Amino acid sequence: MQFLEKLKPLGLLVLRVALGGIFMFHGYPKLFDDPAHWVQAFAKMGFPGYFAYLAGVLELFGGGLLIIGLFTRGAALLLAIEMGVALVRVHIPASGIYAVEKYELPLILGAAALALATTGAGFISFDAFTFESRRKVGKKSK
Repeated sequence: MQFLEKLKPLGLLVLRVALGGIFMFHGYPKLFDDPAHWVQAFAKMGFPGYFAYLAGVLELFGGGLLIIGLFTRGAALLLAIEMGVALVRVHIPASGIYAVEKYELPLILGAAALALATTGAGFISFDAFTFESRRKVGKKSK
C-alpha cells in the first residue's frame, strides 16, 4: 500500500478543494443574496440574527482558506464546530436522530472538516511552505 501513501498529499488536496468549494457555495448567499432572509431564518432557529453574517463569513472565507491550504487547521476546526452546532441545535432536533437523510450533509461536512483539522493541509498547500517547513527545520536542529 506504499502507492496509496504517496498519494496522500493529492487526496488531502482533493478533500480541501471539495470541502472548501461546498462551504463557499453555502456561505456566499448568506452574505450577498438577500442577507435579510438569512437573518430571519437564523432568528427562527433560535440564534441571534447576526449569526447569519458570522456563518456566511466563516463559510465563505474559511472555505477559501481550505482551498488554498492556508491556516487550514484553524479554519477547518472552526467549520467543524459550526457544523456540530448546526447538527445539535437545528438539524437533529428538527428531524430526530434516526432520520439521517435529513442531516447527512452537515454531518459529512463536519466530519471532513474535523479530519482536515487533525491531519493538516498536506504537502500541496501554502501551509506546507510556510508553517510546516518551520516545524521540520525546528525538529532537525534539536
